[in-house]
Amino acid sequence: MSEILKYVLFDGSYHQKLMPLTLTRPVSDLRVGIFKIHQKWSNFLKSDVSIRTKKYLAKKFNSFNEEAQIGISASLLPNQDLCDVIKDIKENTIVMKNGKVLLISPLPEDNSEMESKLSKYKLIQYVGEIDIIERPMDIFLQNGLETQKDLEFINKKNLNKSEYGIGNLLIGNNIFIEDGAKINGSTLNSNDGPIFIHKSSEIMEGSNIRGPFVLMEESIVKMGSKIYGPTTVGPHCKVGGELSNVVFQGFSNKAHDGFIGNSVIGHWCNFGADSNTSNLKNNYGIVKSWNYFSNEFESTQTNYCGLIIGDHSKCGINTMFNTGSVVGSFVNIFDSGFPPKFVPSYSWGGKSGFETYKFDKAIEVAKIVMNRRGVDLDDQTINIYKHFFK
Repeated sequence: MSEILKYVLFDGSYHQKLMPLTLTRPVSDLRVGIFKIHQKWSNFLKSDVSIRTKKYLAKKFNSFNEEAQIGISASLLPNQDLCDVIKDIKENTIVMKNGKVLLISPLPEDNSEMESKLSKYKLIQYVGEIDIIERPMDIFLQNGLETQKDLEFINKKNLNKSEYGIGNLLIGNNIFIEDGAKINGSTLNSNDGPIFIHKSSEIMEGSNIRGPFVLMEESIVKMGSKIYGPTTVGPHCKVGGELSNVVFQGFSNKAHDGFIGNSVIGHWCNFGADSNTSNLKNNYGIVKSWNYFSNEFESTQTNYCGLIIGDHSKCGINTMFNTGSVVGSFVNIFDSGFPPKFVPSYSWGGKSGFETYKFDKAIEVAKIVMNRRGVDLDDQTINIYKHFFK
């Protein structure tokens, strides 16, 4: 095959299947472990990768809609065997596994003729193992394995364990702390999985953390926190209370007491004091959760599932989320107690009922929230928010 000119991660149907997390971004912009999916592929392929996403996201995320040498399903997580297949893939080929499209060579231009062209491609079955993010809960289910894989691409020469603070107890030999991190009076236990602490992050006194655990740039663990892995706290977050197997995508706050378990938290979310999630049913049964693709509640195939919450959603004090709850983007929950298990985007209310969150008001609040972190809400992003408001 000729020299590879372009790797493109395409969303396909997974963009809808991974809502509400993907209402505001492409599939490959989701974080699992340390890195976002597109960063993982760049690491493995040792090359830049482009994305192909929905039209309303195209401008902001530079969607590549021309023909590309290799198309990769954006929900697919990389491994070395897949990268070897990519190197040897022949033209006019689709690589599949259990009915799922993994790779396309070449990826046709995104137009009305694409399906016709693909129908003429040869189908090849991939026999190796794959990890794929098909549902939002797959993010927390695969977070531990992905943390371990991502650490292979961290330059460990920049890590030490001696100049970050005092009064700490470090257990195990799988702790990686970048120069510049601040940790005082805390316990970090890596016997069950690795711990990675970014250089600009802080862990305050009295915190107890078990790996796998990731703390990204400019994020803070508040005093007296209890965190069980596999948990990732993305950039610019503040977390406190008790966490267990939670992935914060970034720029979100759960700073007070309360429990969140087996959950995925989008960007710009905020939890009031003593908010809690149930992550296990009273009868220990399989959890059902709302699926945007089928438009109904479906089995998660797991006993443990807490909350999936989209960007810019917030809840007031003492909010209690049922097992398997799904909250869209721009939701404001202000009643204490249990809101419904599924709350659509742009909803305002609580257990006593919801009304539509007015778009102009939602944007006004978003601007204030983002400006506090030094981020401007630009017109491209507002247009994205307006698209799914309509």
